[in-house]
Amino acid sequence: MSTVPALYRRLVDDASMFPPGNLPLTEAVAAHRAHRASPYADLVGPFVCADEDLMTVATEAARTRSGSGPQPDPGVDHGPLEVAVVISGGAGGIEPAVRYGDRSKDVVVTAIEVRLRAEDDLSRNALRVVRACDDCLDEESAYVEIGLDGAWERALDVVADAGYAAKLRTGGMDATLFPSEVQVASFIEACLDREVAFKCTAGLHNAVRHTATDSGFEHHGFLNVLLATRASLDGAATDEVAALLADRDGEALAARARDLSDDQAASTRRWFTSFGSCSIEEPRADLTTLGLMG
Repeated sequence: MSTVPALYRRLVDDASMFPPGNLPLTEAVAAHRAHRASPYADLVGPFVCADEDLMTVATEAARTRSGSGPQPDPGVDHGPLEVAVVISGGAGGIEPAVRYGDRSKDVVVTAIEVRLRAEDDLSRNALRVVRACDDCLDEESAYVEIGLDGAWERALDVVADAGYAAKLRTGGMDATLFPSEVQVASFIEACLDREVAFKCTAGLHNAVRHTATDSGFEHHGFLNVLLATRASLDGAATDEVAALLADRDGEALAARARDLSDDQAASTRRWFTSFGSCSIEEPRADLTTLGLMG
């Protein structure tokens, strides 16, 4: 039996190499293997890396798999490393990453993530991306980061028509990268209206909405996003969804999460699939503190 409730299984993608964590590659791969062999392994999704680092990640995965590289103890996952690859070069970078994963014995590319370039016609850019995905994806998932500027909903239409998923940036190293509660609520509603699954990235490593003490940035909480997704599925209006995203009462949010049935948890996670975090420990600690995970 898993110690991780269904609502949180494979919720946190391991983006420890990305800011602000910036964990060196060798340490990041070793730490990921330790997470995947831990009692909370079911909380952790794939290892996230940039396409330019994929070959080096594979090399390190092979070293740790064979036992010749640095490994945490006592237990380490020695299987091929599941990776989600962030494509840095636009649509043209999708096929090389996927084909490399097909050939490798040390990494399994489970997903690719592509950010649309800032163009006047986002939908045209989205069309290039989905066509590239159509040409080479098999079992892999694709997450298209469309942003929330310009005619982003038209780009989301293209993603929906192709049957791929969306990605929302919920933070970063600048305050302007944090969308408002209403923007996030609108994005969730737009995805659900089109039956598009989505993931989030950046700024979401804590469970509950809060103001960061070091930067003063307003951070969304992943528990807020889970419950906002549930509320939107249940027909809540935009202002109700936004209010859930703004809620800072961790105990109340935790109680609401505990009240979800297994079917409600499963349908919530069908649409909000995961979020990338530079820390696995922070989400795990928050869930433990709130009594949501052992």
